[in-house]
Amino acid sequence: MSHAGDVSPQQAWDALSGDPDAVLVDVRTHAERTYVGVPDLSGLGARPVSVEWLGYPDGALNPNFLDELVAAGVDAGTPAYFLCRSGARSAAAASAATEAGWSAAHNVAEGFEGDLGEGGHRDVNGWQVAGLPWVQG
Repeated sequence: MSHAGDVSPQQAWDALSGDPDAVLVDVRTHAERTYVGVPDLSGLGARPVSVEWLGYPDGALNPNFLDELVAAGVDAGTPAYFLCRSGARSAAAASAATEAGWSAAHNVAEGFEGDLGEGGHRDVNGWQVAGLPWVQG
């Protein structure tokens, strides 16, 4: 494993609730956040940091990802929980952050929407299915 570890959405919420320095980094595209929704951290007096890992519509890797992360106030000592739709992009982002010196870059393994269920809907797991706070983007 090349990052600090995978956590469930509930574990991420608990960590964010217990550590005011911890941040949730949403690596989804602007379109995803706008049309699908975003975690609502207002009850914690916080909000997610949004830094795209891959661009839309081309899916190209954001060459400025680490610089944008730092510009958003997430330095290498900040406990960071990376979130995407289902946990794949956020794992890659957490690994890149770790390789660049972040000591506590975690992947929210189930993501915001989670995995596809038998009916072809993302209703198996993830931030939304866990009943954690979120708002439409």
